[in-house]
Amino acid sequence: MKHIIILGDGMADEPIPALGNQTPLQVAAKPCMDALAAKGRCGMLATVPAGFHPGSEIANLSVLGYDVARVFEGRGSLEAASMGIIIEPDEMAMRCNLICIEDGKIKNHSAGHITNEEATELIHFLQQELGDGQVSFFPGVSYRHLLKIRNGNKNLRCTPPHDVPGTPFRDVMIQAETPDAQPTADLLNNLILKSQQLLENHPVNLRRAAAGKDKANSIWPWSPGYKPQMETLHETYGIGSGSVISAVDLIRGIGVYAGLDVVHVEGATGLYDTNYEGKARAAIEALRQQDFVYLHVEASDEAGHEGDVPLKIKTIEYLDSRIIKPIMEAVAGWDEPVAIAVLPDHPTPCAVRTHTNKPIPFIIYKPGTEPDSVQTYDEYSCRAGSLGLLKGDEFMQAFIRP
Repeated sequence: MKHIIILGDGMADEPIPALGNQTPLQVAAKPCMDALAAKGRCGMLATVPAGFHPGSEIANLSVLGYDVARVFEGRGSLEAASMGIIIEPDEMAMRCNLICIEDGKIKNHSAGHITNEEATELIHFLQQELGDGQVSFFPGVSYRHLLKIRNGNKNLRCTPPHDVPGTPFRDVMIQAETPDAQPTADLLNNLILKSQQLLENHPVNLRRAAAGKDKANSIWPWSPGYKPQMETLHETYGIGSGSVISAVDLIRGIGVYAGLDVVHVEGATGLYDTNYEGKARAAIEALRQQDFVYLHVEASDEAGHEGDVPLKIKTIEYLDSRIIKPIMEAVAGWDEPVAIAVLPDHPTPCAVRTHTNKPIPFIIYKPGTEPDSVQTYDEYSCRAGSLGLLKGDEFMQAFIRP
């Protein structure tokens, strides 16, 4: 049997008064998800172990069954793998956002979803001005970039910028958790302040301001770590071959360490306007050739961070009609059956505009398996699913094992 996980990042939510105290998943028209729920088995999955921040890096590692406490080494080191950047033994890697600061406060975590071309120009400029034998900047996708620090100490308290929109940036700058990490914290905070001086009147930002767009006028480093030591999915679950499909370097990087091939889809943006059809076609083609596909779609998470309820509903409906439907139709006639799982990694409630650590609903559909009583897919229906509340590697065991 072949297997595909279809993950709608941040798709889960909380009841919203404007929706009659229902969630976007409950309101959205999603006949394919509901059909899979009715034909499969459902449950809830705890993706954020106690003591961990509910980031996508933690949640996606958990979905794939990794022991986060043992393998997690920061978001930056995972993204570096996707970017083909080697983390040396004496180097620390960090995610480095380009953000917008206005009146001394973090306006948004994405610099108004800056374009790849604009962001690359700014990151190359910062490397020219601030890069040296200790500090290196590498361009990624949109607002998501990489910072490497030679001989850096990862014992830092860093605040993800998407958690604190509207907060004075000086209140959430980097703090050392141990005395020997203080030089690293001082270096990073100095880089933040220097970047603000350099970026404020850069031609890219002057053009953005003239067009009424947010400036990318600060860097924001977070999630530090060293090179992780992770087993592949083949080593853990016996999966023969597989692919990861995502617009996000973080997910691609997890896939690299998991032993998956990275499939790049033209027009995949990480936003609601991503190339859904292209991702579906890529997933179908990968499944024809391989045993396992991890298909990640970021759009619902970004809608949640924006607090945009109608957009979040639309992204769920797009996932259903433009991703899940064509995949279901394509594999229905195959000689080898295909197991399908659908789930988010974590909730991103529109009301709070950030990730939370509550368990998420999931569907596991395996052709020929007796279904449970769940008929619709959402945060409440799945609580009655026969698989109950899972944690650790229990979801992957339930999905992969015969």
